[in-house]
This record gives sequence, C-alpha cells and structure tokens, in this order.
Amino acid sequence: MLKKYFDSLGLKKDDQRKDKSDGKEGNKEDQGFLAVHDCCMVYGGPSTQLTAGQRKRERREVFVARMAVSQYLNWSNTPITFNRDVHPNRVVALGIYPLVVDPIIVNTRLSKVLMDGSSSLNIIYLEPLNLLGIERAQLQPSAGGFHGVVLGKKALPVGRIDLPVYFGTAANFRKETLTFEVVGFRGTYHAIIGRQGYAKFMAIPNYTYLKLKMPRPKGVITVSSSYEHAYECDVECIEYGEAVESSVELTSKLEALAAEAPEPKRHAGGFEPTEGTKKIPLDPNGSNDKALTVSADLNPK
Repeated sequence: MLKKYFDSLGLKKDDQRKDKSDGKEGNKEDQGFLAVHDCCMVYGGPSTQLTAGQRKRERREVFVARMAVSQYLNWSNTPITFNRDVHPNRVVALGIYPLVVDPIIVNTRLSKVLMDGSSSLNIIYLEPLNLLGIERAQLQPSAGGFHGVVLGKKALPVGRIDLPVYFGTAANFRKETLTFEVVGFRGTYHAIIGRQGYAKFMAIPNYTYLKLKMPRPKGVITVSSSYEHAYECDVECIEYGEAVESSVELTSKLEALAAEAPEPKRHAGGFEPTEGTKKIPLDPNGSNDKALTVSADLNPK
C-alpha cells in the first residue's frame, strides 16, 4: 500500500538517484513542496466501544461553544524539554526497550513499573498488592473486563482500587492517586501505568533517553531508567510470554487429541478383563471355541 502511495506521487528513480548524488539542500528547495493526494492514518481504539449515549456526551464536550476565558490544567505553565543535559552517555537501540520506573506506591518502592502510553488502564497484579498489605476485601468491584493482554481473549479483573503513587525524592516529589485494575494472573512487572497516569501527572516520556519528566513547584522531576534494567525486564517479559504461549498450545493440542480419540466400544453387560485371569473352554472335547474367563487363582476343579 505504501509503495503504491509513493509511486502515485510521481517520483521517478532517476530523480531519486539525482537527489542522493547531489546531497545539497538547495536542490531540494528548487524542486518545491510535493503535492499531497492522500493521507495514511491509523484510527480506532477505545472510542469504538462507546455506546450511543456516551458518544453523544463526548460529542457535546468536543463541540461545546468556545468559552470567553480559557480553562487551563494544573502545571500547564511549566515547560518540559529534553536536551543534552539529560542525555545518557550512550544510547542503545532507539525505542526498542521499555520505560521501566520505580515509583513508591502506598509505602513501598516498586522497582518494575512499566510506563505504557498505549494502555488506557492502570494495572496492578495481585501478588505485589498482597506485598503492600492490601486484602481482597478492600477492593471495589470492577466495571468490566479489558482486551489486549491475550489476543482474542477478555481479561477479567478481580477488582479495582485507588492507590497513592509518588515520584521523585523527599526534597522534590509529586503525589497523585491513581485507580488500578487488579488482575489475578501473574505478570513480569509489578504494575502498569497507562495514559490515565500520564495525564494525571502531566508526565512526558522520552523513549530515546528512557526518561520521564513531570512538573512540580520546586522544579521539573526527572525519573530515569537504565538500559541494563530495561533489557532485563524486556527479556524476562519475552521469556514469560513464550512460556505461557507454549503451555497454552500444549493444552490446546492435548484437548484436541482427546476430542479426536475414538471412544471404546462397550457392550451391555460386558466387562474389561484384568490381569490374573485365565480362559476355560466350555466344551472339553473341543467341538467349539467358546471359553469362560475366570480368575487364575480358582481351583481347576
């Protein structure tokens, strides 16, 4: 599709070779700006699951009359930039490794919290929740399940809970209360903070530097991660995913074989002979081949 799209722009191979051979900015300016005929885009997401009532309410919020006085969010006047002051000594595999941070949740620092901008939910697993001393009785009922953990399957949380999350140090920190969906299955991370967490903290990630910045009155807080830690988490996640997939495939194959196996034919009144039996002919003269199966321990008489 992309090849057809770029071919439709009228670029010829001779022109492309000429651009590469010249390598001058002036030649590119002389060619003029390309005429755009189409627009390739990605669409969809959670908005496709809205009901008619939710869609109507969303439309009213988007197309509301423009207010005379703008309403600004908290911390919106704090500029956040990334420059060489926060540049790591070396950058490895641009955008390959996850952004894993170590915030304090409740009163415990969790070292493996994934910042996932593609997730619409904040998720915490039941095992680290137990380590925080929170019992199931404290959970609130969840609104429903979610998709995306296993392709084609719906994950059902055991509940939801509001937890305080801290970033920074004692000298300069930020605290917000996030709502987490609690899941009962095992995960390689302690928790996952999605777009809701990004919005609540007004946080800006940089997946090139593996850093996260958020505003605060005493200055912008910079949360850093190392490539070594991100690599270990990524490898663990891949190995666990492959192990789960293998176990699921094995279970599916065993179930399929059990379903295809023919059931043994049984006759009314029949039984399966066991070990320690012998056959005694009904006709001693051998006129027929009928025999009776009896226990081998019985007396021959």
